[in-house]
Amino acid sequence: MIEMDANKNQSIDVLMFPWLGYGHITPYLELAKKLTSRGFNIYLCSTPATLCCIDKKITGKLSQSIKLVPLFLPPLPGLPPELHTTNGLPPHLMPRLKEAFDLSVNDFSNILKQLKPHLLIYDFLQPWAPVVAKEQNPCS
Repeated sequence: MIEMDANKNQSIDVLMFPWLGYGHITPYLELAKKLTSRGFNIYLCSTPATLCCIDKKITGKLSQSIKLVPLFLPPLPGLPPELHTTNGLPPHLMPRLKEAFDLSVNDFSNILKQLKPHLLIYDFLQPWAPVVAKEQNPCS
């Protein structure tokens, strides 16, 4: 367990990076809620198409500690931005979504540089995330 420094006002910034399916992002959101109750600041990173549906679930006090961070996938033919999620994605486009997601490494790297989180929690479907994080030195 990560312990807070003697200065109780100092908080730990966590970047959470789930896969683009609601079956992945929903447990991440529940974990984020638990972590905020312990004083962590959470940045939840996903595509706008995925974040739009959980935005309504982050209200009141939670909105002070959980921030949504959009990840923009590069454009690929046949994969419009509204399908940058598994929700409603035709099965034949799943490989295309994974390809676009894997091509978002540069955008993700920029997000890491900007936020400088203390900790990265990532999903198994992006094995490149810890490689990018290691280059920037947060724990992962």
